[in-house]
Amino acid sequence: MKVTEVSKKIFSQEEIKALNKKYHTLSVEERVRQLYEDFEDKEVMLTSSFAATSALLLSIFSGINPNQKIYFIDTGYHFEETLAYKQKLTELYGLNVESVGAGKEDHEFTTKNQTWKSDPELCCSINKVKPLEVIKSRFSVWVSGLMWWQSDHRATLDIFEERGGILKFYPLLDVSEEDRDKYIKEHDYPFHPLIAKGYHSIGCKHCTVPGDDRSGRWNNSPKTECGLHL
Repeated sequence: MKVTEVSKKIFSQEEIKALNKKYHTLSVEERVRQLYEDFEDKEVMLTSSFAATSALLLSIFSGINPNQKIYFIDTGYHFEETLAYKQKLTELYGLNVESVGAGKEDHEFTTKNQTWKSDPELCCSINKVKPLEVIKSRFSVWVSGLMWWQSDHRATLDIFEERGGILKFYPLLDVSEEDRDKYIKEHDYPFHPLIAKGYHSIGCKHCTVPGDDRSGRWNNSPKTECGLHL
């Protein structure tokens, strides 16, 4: 199913079902290679938080398509360790990274208001969701490194899903935590420096504490997703 249209493509449920059937039999590397057989480079949007074990997916993409642009959502509230990890991976793999973020006035509002305390949903919407909405309309496929074991919501996903008007692609979805860690160690990928301090899911510094899986995110709140992948 080679996509040749320049404009954004809308996929039927039958097409999505066919993609899932084909990609479920492939390894992670094969899925990424196949992606560029089925879609043009300019149709693919890849995002990364440069958190926890981002090196796994980013190293695979850099080896298969080093020109792929990677969008980093700069909330303005990242740990210094995250920014250092981003710089390290960018240099190590020669990544083509572009940062996107909220407008100055919107971001200043959340800072002065400390919105992450009173309304974390609104804070994420302003600093994460809306900045990406501005560029999302340019692409047909959005690649993300979500995995089934990370949360109850993610356990319901499939490799390809239509979400919010774009086709989501999760090449790591069925990779277990054990296999992920084994793969990272075998390839000597660098871990995020905060993992050694007990952080296993790393977001903004105001809303992240040490904890297993995503239990350290939005501590003391039922919130488990920032809204990007809902």
